[in-house]
Amino acid sequence: MVILLPVLLPDPHFNFFPTVSDTANINAWSEIGVIFLLFALGLEFSFYKLKSVGSTAFIATFVEIGGMLIVGYFTGHMLGWDHMDSLFLGGMLAMSSTTIIIKAFEDLKLKGQRFTEMVFGILIVEDIVGIIMMVLLSTLAAASADISTLELIESVMRLLFFLVLWFVLGMYLVPSFFKRAERLMNDETLLVASIGLCLGMVVLATHMGFSAALGAFIMGSLIAEAPSAEKIEHLVKPVKDLFGAVFFVSVGMLVDPALLLEYAVPIIVLVIVTLVGKLLLSGAGVLLSGQNLNTSMHCGFSLAQIGEFSFIIASLGMSLGVISDFLYPIIVAVSVMTTFTTPVFRYGSRTCLSVH
Repeated sequence: MVILLPVLLPDPHFNFFPTVSDTANINAWSEIGVIFLLFALGLEFSFYKLKSVGSTAFIATFVEIGGMLIVGYFTGHMLGWDHMDSLFLGGMLAMSSTTIIIKAFEDLKLKGQRFTEMVFGILIVEDIVGIIMMVLLSTLAAASADISTLELIESVMRLLFFLVLWFVLGMYLVPSFFKRAERLMNDETLLVASIGLCLGMVVLATHMGFSAALGAFIMGSLIAEAPSAEKIEHLVKPVKDLFGAVFFVSVGMLVDPALLLEYAVPIIVLVIVTLVGKLLLSGAGVLLSGQNLNTSMHCGFSLAQIGEFSFIIASLGMSLGVISDFLYPIIVAVSVMTTFTTPVFRYGSRTCLSVH
């Protein structure tokens, strides 16, 4: 619930007390928060884990994300928004919140159940699809800016090079480095080395024309293949929690409350579209993969919200200058409202769908 803190804090739209009016600084802290959130997310991902999630996660993820992209795009058009706003809206509505879901499972003591393992598998596949989606949206944004065909081909070639680099580094170089250096490092050195590699990959990604978030996620996934990955993930957690809070607070500080009132109707529409669309599409995806109706609906109820990845996609659109200013506070409001419904949905599904 840290996202609600900006309501009580001075920001550019809150004039009762001395305000923080330097939006460039707020944006900078927001990007630092994104870097550490995505780095920590990458640490929970690995190529071997991706192979172990099974066909259910892949089928359900592609049904859910594909369906929500289409639903979000046409909803944007129905609301009178332009092509890029609608396209980015579809991307934002497609991504469920790993942080919110894991926290809800912990609070409701649902970890270890069969359907929660499926949900975790779907979230793993969602994370990697989300990263690919960010790259594709960046490419489409560049294409809409009337760049030449040669420049577009160059962008695709850079992406292919980056993906090959990701695979090679992930399978060989980074794990070998940590395996050889592990004996020479204490906890502090291991943490500094991991964060240093993360920031190094961020610099490389931005120099190649990709987002800082992509570089951070990739380095996290590379380190996830190392023998000491679990220890590194534990060491990085306090840093992630700190800068994750900074990210959510900075997100709230960039929201203009007047816009929330002005766009109250689109917010309510998108909340309904998110809850109903993700519940039905996620459940249908799990059902199509061969699971029973009970398990499918449990998974659908669990995934019916959006969260931090949607903010990151919104931030990407803002930084590229291809989406309207009103879309950012709208998606924040939708995320907050669907976050509050997550425990209710989970409790309701457990009550209505549990096997007696």
